Amino acid sequence: MNEGRPKKLSTEPYKGVRDFFPPDMAVEKAIFGIWRSVCERYGYEEYGASVLEPADIYRAKTGDEIVNEQTYTFKDRGDREVTLRPEMTPSVARMVAAERRNLPFPVRWYSIPNLFRYEQPQRGRVREHWQLNVDLFGVETRLAEIETINMAYDIMRAYGLKDADFEIRLNDRKLMDYVTRDVFGLDQETAKKVSKLIDRKEKMPADAFQAAVTELFAPDPKLRGKDEPFMTLLNSRNFEEFVSRLPATKEEHSGLTEINEVIAGLEKLGITNVRFDQTLMRGFDYYTGIVFEIYDLNPANRRSVFGGGRYDDLLSLFGSDRVTAVGFGAGDVIARDIMETYGTLPEPSSPADLAICIVGAESAAYAFDLAQSLRAGGLRVFVDLSAKKVGDQIANASKRRMTRVICVGEEEVKTGKLRLKDLSTGTETEGTVEQIREMIHRDDRYDS
Repeated sequence: MNEGRPKKLSTEPYKGVRDFFPPDMAVEKAIFGIWRSVCERYGYEEYGASVLEPADIYRAKTGDEIVNEQTYTFKDRGDREVTLRPEMTPSVARMVAAERRNLPFPVRWYSIPNLFRYEQPQRGRVREHWQLNVDLFGVETRLAEIETINMAYDIMRAYGLKDADFEIRLNDRKLMDYVTRDVFGLDQETAKKVSKLIDRKEKMPADAFQAAVTELFAPDPKLRGKDEPFMTLLNSRNFEEFVSRLPATKEEHSGLTEINEVIAGLEKLGITNVRFDQTLMRGFDYYTGIVFEIYDLNPANRRSVFGGGRYDDLLSLFGSDRVTAVGFGAGDVIARDIMETYGTLPEPSSPADLAICIVGAESAAYAFDLAQSLRAGGLRVFVDLSAKKVGDQIANASKRRMTRVICVGEEEVKTGKLRLKDLSTGTETEGTVEQIREMIHRDDRYDS
């Protein structure tokens, strides 16, 4: 009976991605507005790049496993292997490497790209999301970390959080390389495995983590018995305790100095919700120094919100001379979760400053002309084209959160006198086009 009929398509979006209906898009615009506002207050410029990158960029940076299992990678019609970008840092590194001779350093850039990762969707994690990327190129000193962490702090405050609501957690990859290779004598391959294990420590039961460390240490006779002191060091309660358990030569190590410099610099700016976290590694191998994460302390989230760090060697993938860099990323999904948790999501706004209701088809031309005149004066004007009864048109305007209405009928066309109705108070005001426009502008200036 249904033979020859086309198959009914699902209205559901692809798994792990989102549709943005107007109320959702309003939240996205508010989040993007926070990001742009903070970045541009610091003098950062916005840039963009294609969502498609050669897969080799990610293979060179993270290896085959990540590309094959966690990205959308495919062959194009020219048999080239391309990837929907899972992150923005390789793209910006490529762009800076391409133009480094012509760029005025330090370079301060930001972008808000959409990113794709093939992973299991869960709270705070989807397969496509938008992310703020902030990068500062060409500053060797810790001033780069201090500025970028200050920006991250300002973003959290702009979300509506207080200092007591979140922590800034710091570590240094140089310090952890020193611990794994110099203090405990791990070879490069084992040190890399241990670093990735430490990065998952907070997500594992304590006994499972300890068993995994012991398993990594066991094959090397030189490491047997060192798993216990290693665990003791990792379980240090604070920076002072961690440092006290290092060899006497610890003061010579630059990682400790860098952490102290950043914490001291942030304290001078009044940012005191900072703490050292020796288990913070960040997943990407390209980090070369300070790494940091912003951590929400609310039990509803209680997770890393966003983070970043220093990556001084990434541009060398493109044959470029060494260019120092510090950056961070902040995602839109967790931003929305946080603002929902703290009750700081923006209220739905009206799509227009004024609704014009048409009373009778013969009034339509005048209504259109009136709307154009008001738009030319800077107002957003919605014209109801439904041809419904006036009461229904007014109800429709109210449903769309528009509180100002002008009804245009035979009398208005004849006299040019307009009645502006405020649906929130029920009051009506009569005036010319110019007077109506000025009234709305004046009320909006007063409200803001």
